[in-house]
Amino acid sequence: MGTRARSAVVAGLRGLALAVVGFAGSVTLFVLTVLSLAFVLLGVGALTTPWILDLVRHWANWRRAVAAEWCGVRIPAAYRPFPADLPGGVLGQVTRCRLMLGDPATWRDLRWLPVDMTAGFATALLPAALVLYPVEGYALAAGLWRVFTDGTHIGWWYAFVPVSGQDTALLAALLATVFLGVALFVAPALLKAHFQLARAVLVPADGELAERVRVLTDTRKDAVDTSAAELRRIERDLHDGAQARLVAMGMDLGTIEALIEKDPAKAKEMVARARRSSADALTELRDLVRGIHPPVLAERGLGDAVRALALRLPVSAEVGVETAGRADAPVESAAYFAVSEALANVVKHAGADRVWVDIRHEDGRLRIAVTDDGRGGAAVEAGGGLAGIERRLGTFDGVLAVSSPAGGPTMVTMEIPCVLS
Repeated sequence: MGTRARSAVVAGLRGLALAVVGFAGSVTLFVLTVLSLAFVLLGVGALTTPWILDLVRHWANWRRAVAAEWCGVRIPAAYRPFPADLPGGVLGQVTRCRLMLGDPATWRDLRWLPVDMTAGFATALLPAALVLYPVEGYALAAGLWRVFTDGTHIGWWYAFVPVSGQDTALLAALLATVFLGVALFVAPALLKAHFQLARAVLVPADGELAERVRVLTDTRKDAVDTSAAELRRIERDLHDGAQARLVAMGMDLGTIEALIEKDPAKAKEMVARARRSSADALTELRDLVRGIHPPVLAERGLGDAVRALALRLPVSAEVGVETAGRADAPVESAAYFAVSEALANVVKHAGADRVWVDIRHEDGRLRIAVTDDGRGGAAVEAGGGLAGIERRLGTFDGVLAVSSPAGGPTMVTMEIPCVLS
């Protein structure tokens, strides 16, 4: 019962926060979007609309993140990626405007805004009301009724109970107990219904199969391109690093063979140099193998590999792992390098003092959250590190959600469908 009570109170407080913040944010963004779209005909809107739609996407992605965090409701984002050769300046902004307005996901976001500030507001406020409204009933029974009446007339209504004295105030407390009992059982479900409503609007219905095929086609192309780029990197590293050292070592050994009888001292010196070259080549090969698939990942799994990664960070890091097995090796590898990229972004751009990594497996999904206390303002942009993470996860039907308001904190949430063994 204690756990149920805590869940109900948390759901009520979260619902209240969503009702207040969600209503204000959705109304503001809806008004700004309508005004910006109206000014597209004048030309000015083509420059402002991409900025506004970026805010709308961040707002929707924040809701996706808290839906997964609070209630386990997955709301996938299906935005079309921008081309890598997008021009800069005014022309680039106009092109972004055209591409964003041509994306069906943009119009689903815009359709969700009025739903969120009406039905979404009601579904978020209901669990808060069920949890908080009983406080008023108990306060009336404790003597608050005297503020409203002297016992000779009805001075206040608590729901449908007319409060005119201590007896009716006790009835109000009894009704408050009923409300509280209902809240204990339904408040978390009502909060989940709020996110399911958002999911119903944000996830495509008609044409979902076509959208799914498009996403899979894009992710397959990204996977092929990434594999080709990785192969070129390995070939370049081998050619410029270990291979060059091994060739030089072979030449040294040939020279040693010629000098070993004529100049033993010189031959001994060159043997020492060849030994150093072999050690350097071995180190480079180990680094190359670690970049392909870290040994600690293969031997001890994702949790320990991320802990080892966190130990090398220049900021304080805390890693929490709740998994009852291991995912397939390709999934673990994708998750590891996605976390590695996210942590690299924290170090390079966030200006953070602390970072938290939470890894867990729930409802058939590997869920990873990377949170930092930095300056915020992170966004998924073409050519950026977060876009690379999104492409890497998309290969495995995974999703990425980013919540990063100005001033922080930033939370990057990654989910990959998988089973553990």
